[in-house]
Amino acid sequence: MNHIEAVILDWAGTVVDYGSVAPTTIFVEAFKQAYDFDISLAEARVPMGMGKWDHIKTLGQLPSVDARWQAQFGQAMSDDTVDTIYNTFMPLQKAKVAQHAMPIAGALDTIDWLQAQQIKIGSCSGYPREVMEILVPEAAKQGYSPDCWVASDDTIGSRPGPWMALENVQKLGINDVANCIKFDDSAPGITEGLRAGMWTVGLAVTGNAIGLTEAEWRDLTAEQQSVLKEKAYSELYQAGAHFVVDSLADAIPVIQQIMAKRARHQRP
Repeated sequence: MNHIEAVILDWAGTVVDYGSVAPTTIFVEAFKQAYDFDISLAEARVPMGMGKWDHIKTLGQLPSVDARWQAQFGQAMSDDTVDTIYNTFMPLQKAKVAQHAMPIAGALDTIDWLQAQQIKIGSCSGYPREVMEILVPEAAKQGYSPDCWVASDDTIGSRPGPWMALENVQKLGINDVANCIKFDDSAPGITEGLRAGMWTVGLAVTGNAIGLTEAEWRDLTAEQQSVLKEKAYSELYQAGAHFVVDSLADAIPVIQQIMAKRARHQRP
């Protein structure tokens, strides 16, 4: 008997967009275009996984960003400022997201295996609906079509709250949240799954925790890769992940472990 009903997959860094590159670089560009203000890629990654408006607001509250912002503008970022940056961000993101819709190597093999087990495929993202309406059909052209998807502005709130994951539960008709596994490459996405009562699996190498493209990752020495992997695994475990693997391609063994736990009536 199959004791897992569904997996809930994040998008960028989990199934598509190796390194979660698309949103990160656009945040840097949006700050620069809107206010001629510089943020680093590392700073842009800190709130990754949150809804994009919340992401921008959280970025502005980072001590390093806040200090530079106040030095340049004489006051902290306001919600109106966040609106301006968000409105700059959105057309940039919509223009670029389709370029990052290719599934990560091995992801579709795992999804095929899940479907063969009659496990439903849900999904959610920090992207709002107007971006997802571009990304979803483009990913479908490249072989990825989940059973449902939920955008960050489809629910009362986004990550790290549980609402998008729970909307998947409703759309998929899941009987017990303990029969769901949430996969994500960011700490807010792991928290989302935990707050929804699900098993959670972090993805360390292909997503935000390391933040390199596949080519950049392959160019590293084995020692450099090991250092970055250790840090990424630690970050995701500290966020509360029940398991952490390199990528979705490596996830089948941990899914089988969770199946065995559910067969023994264990809950997350």
